[in-house]
Amino acid sequence: MKKRIFMSVLLLSAIVALAACGSSDTKKTTGSDSKETTETSSKKEQTNAADKKSSVEAKVDKLMEKMTLEEKVGQLFLARVPEQNQIADIENYHLGGYLLFDRDMEGKGQSELKQTIASYQAASKTPMFIASDEEGGTVSRLSRNQIVTPAFASPQAIYQKEGWDGITKDIEHKAQIFKELGIQLGMFPDADVSTDPQSFIYDRTIGMDAEGTSKYVSLSVAEMKQQKIGSTLKHFPGYGNNRDSHVEIVTDDRPIDELRKNDFVPFEAGIKAGADSIMVSHNIIQAIDGNRPASISKSVHDTIRNELGFKGVIMTDDMDMAGLANFISQDEAGLQALQAGNDLVLSSSYSTQIPYILEAIKKGEYSEQQLDQSLERLLTWKAELGVI
Repeated sequence: MKKRIFMSVLLLSAIVALAACGSSDTKKTTGSDSKETTETSSKKEQTNAADKKSSVEAKVDKLMEKMTLEEKVGQLFLARVPEQNQIADIENYHLGGYLLFDRDMEGKGQSELKQTIASYQAASKTPMFIASDEEGGTVSRLSRNQIVTPAFASPQAIYQKEGWDGITKDIEHKAQIFKELGIQLGMFPDADVSTDPQSFIYDRTIGMDAEGTSKYVSLSVAEMKQQKIGSTLKHFPGYGNNRDSHVEIVTDDRPIDELRKNDFVPFEAGIKAGADSIMVSHNIIQAIDGNRPASISKSVHDTIRNELGFKGVIMTDDMDMAGLANFISQDEAGLQALQAGNDLVLSSSYSTQIPYILEAIKKGEYSEQQLDQSLERLLTWKAELGVI
């Protein structure tokens, strides 16, 4: 009897051991399968990203191969819509985009503005960027002309009412309207650090220190990327509490250490978040280049590329602003902006600037290699946003 019980216990132990072993094998297999599934998924995502990049590159290469020199130069201009010959100028100068101002919207409703934008695109051999300054608050063309109601609120007003969630919701709302109208570039967020309510730029900013401004910029860029709106960080290297370069030549005397510890920080945050473009101010930055406005300073552009590591599109602020226009002639400014390292020129003097640049290329003063580098960045941006 004891022997029989003993044998039964041994048999039961063996069964339990086998079951445990099977369970362990199952766990090992399940864990292995899970790991393989994760790795496979990751590889698929990497493959899809690589395929997408390859597709964009192929599309851009194909476009560039077919372009004449005149077409290439024209693409480097985001022009203020002229009062006359809007369609003819698109065809004659091969403009890269149109920047809408109040006069282009005055007295129009959404439907009429949409038709106007569509007529611009229909006239252009290469699809255009359509841009409008839509920071919100005091800077919103659509709001001032009652194309949108209620008006787009300023970042500060949104944050005070709804916090950071309000910032992302506002961008989502803007994206819906932009897509309906045919606008791709809202020309924001403002990355200037300003905590002084008396300063020129304050009302256009989030009104916080470098850390708060960085959070605002990062959130904005991430949401804009999600919504496929082109993002533009303004106005490098940061206005601070300086005067208004729309109306005068402005010199910034702050030391480079202060700029790096404070004003560069939101731009670095925006770049990390995937910003598409950076707009350069017309302020003369003594710590980097005391002789020329930032927008036509190679040293300032080298700082963006080499120190901040930015690989996207660099653009000028509006060339008509006194901070530049009172410093140099418009014809020279257009060429010098490109020589300094800009990829995109915001201008209303394109009809004289473009021939001036074409002549400079013939003289070897601006290389076709640099032209092609800028063009590739711009066309890649257009492709990524679905413009082409």
